[in-house]
Amino acid sequence: MEIIRILAKNKKAAFFVADAVLVALSVWLAFMIRFEAAVPGQYSEIIARLVLIGWIFYLPALAAHRLYSFSWSYVSASELIALARAVGLGFLLQTAVLYLFRDFTFFSGFPRSTIFIAAFFVFILCGGVRFAKRIYFYFFRRKNGEGIVRVLIAGAGDAGEQLLRSVQNSAADRYFAAGFVDNNDSRQGSIIHGAKVLGKIAQIPEIISRHNIDELIIALPPGSKSVREAVRLAKDAGLKKIRIVPPLADIIDGKFSLANVRRVEVEDLLERDKVSLDMDAIGKFITGKKILITGAAGSIGSELCRQTAKFKPAELTVLDQDETGIFNIGNELKKHFADLPIKEFVADIQNVRRMEEVFSEIGPQIIFHAAAYKHVPLMEQNPGEAVRNNVFGTKNLADAAIAAGAQNFIFISTDKAINPTSVMGATKRIGEMICQAANDAGKTKFVSVRFGNVLGSRGSVIPIFREQIRRGGPVEVTHPEMKRYFMLTSEACLLVMQAGALGKGGEVFVLDMGRPVKIVDLAKEMIKLSGFKPDIDMPIVYIGIRPGEKLFEELMAGNEVVGATQSEKIFIAKLAAADERSLAENLESLKNAAQMPEKQSQVISKLRSLVPEFCNNENS
Repeated sequence: MEIIRILAKNKKAAFFVADAVLVALSVWLAFMIRFEAAVPGQYSEIIARLVLIGWIFYLPALAAHRLYSFSWSYVSASELIALARAVGLGFLLQTAVLYLFRDFTFFSGFPRSTIFIAAFFVFILCGGVRFAKRIYFYFFRRKNGEGIVRVLIAGAGDAGEQLLRSVQNSAADRYFAAGFVDNNDSRQGSIIHGAKVLGKIAQIPEIISRHNIDELIIALPPGSKSVREAVRLAKDAGLKKIRIVPPLADIIDGKFSLANVRRVEVEDLLERDKVSLDMDAIGKFITGKKILITGAAGSIGSELCRQTAKFKPAELTVLDQDETGIFNIGNELKKHFADLPIKEFVADIQNVRRMEEVFSEIGPQIIFHAAAYKHVPLMEQNPGEAVRNNVFGTKNLADAAIAAGAQNFIFISTDKAINPTSVMGATKRIGEMICQAANDAGKTKFVSVRFGNVLGSRGSVIPIFREQIRRGGPVEVTHPEMKRYFMLTSEACLLVMQAGALGKGGEVFVLDMGRPVKIVDLAKEMIKLSGFKPDIDMPIVYIGIRPGEKLFEELMAGNEVVGATQSEKIFIAKLAAADERSLAENLESLKNAAQMPEKQSQVISKLRSLVPEFCNNENS
């Protein structure tokens, strides 16, 4: 009993013992077949010898092919091929030894055909044990049994196939894949791992009824028309459980399983074009480099950490003044990227000496500067803090990068820097100017990257709406015509990395954010997803435009020339060169105003001196 308990806890040991038993059984079956179940008594000792020889060659071959390291919950063709190779190797080695030492009594005295028959049974039996779970559920499971969840998969492509495998393996005791829906004509009626493509997305209501579907899982690109159609039709058919496979970029290990599947959120329904990326270019830019990411505890910074880590930099340094945030992102990176050297710094970018110490210690080659105060209304109330952090924090980092001889400095800007109406936007525009000027001060290549809102970032409208809905409403919208650009955080970060790879120095890159979205439409979609009817079950109220906000954001100023890049989603805003002398003088004046509480009223006028197009709400 004790041995059984040990084996139950250690699957590798259990498989090893099982294989030893199965090798012995294979030899015995080989003799039974050879002698038509009437094995002469003189072969008893020979069978024992061949079992011993089989153990010597087959078991190490199985171990050498890592057949005790696979997760057999996810067994597939690749594992079957590995098993065939292991058995083949064991058979060849065994045959060679038996031939070379055929004159020795220990290795002779038996029909040669038995070693061929035994090898066949080793493959069949050892493979059968490993595939037993899949075989059982495929042939014997009650498809409509109690507790079985019947799943319909939307999307029969690669993502759908991976999802089906996960359903059939890890959750086979609870889930049954009834089939697929897919709009591709060539896939209609095809069978994938035993599951049939039952029709097109438009037929979802009929299929749900005909096949008693309990859950829809979507394996299609979020933001696509097909996703929105699938969700709408499933809801109209009364299906309460609808989930989606996240983009691979959002999954740390780049592979998904049923455990990654999550509920559909509004981010998945917003119309977005597919983002094409040059992953090779990003890899060449990042791999083997020392990377520093500021603002690493924030939404953009933390995602930059995750995406950067996938490209195997030589070292990744994360920096933020948020102690808890750095602790969390550091632990996450160490868990998923155990071989990657991680350095963690709790530090304020406004502290010149501290930044010099950090740069001197780590010697970063590439800096992604994502640290910033970003909340528009809050920065209107605290202009001095916005200036000290967004302007002079950036200046400190730029100077430190030049002094350390860094190769690249990528400044995360915003669409609010174009014709700014807010203190935050004006400070970000000055950050771009600082990077332009710094590009000529040393060997470091400075570039800025502008983009709009990222979906679900901390403090953004989506988490706010979600909390308001959870509380029972009302959902507060500033203005019925308010529009914003949105992009997935993972997509934005990868485009930032690609822009960094494209940069030759001094450019301001602009990310194509697609079509702007009305905030009120966003609110309505979130209300619907939560099972309520907008303005009936859940009221929407308009609270007015907040200080510093625009109705419409811009990605390019009217006087900026647009240039193309190798990426269809990245453009260059060709800005006029900054007057370095004038910039330095105005920065010094701004610094003095920002550092003295009694001069906070002067900060706005100093910002306007640096950014003439700055026009805040009070003066618009």
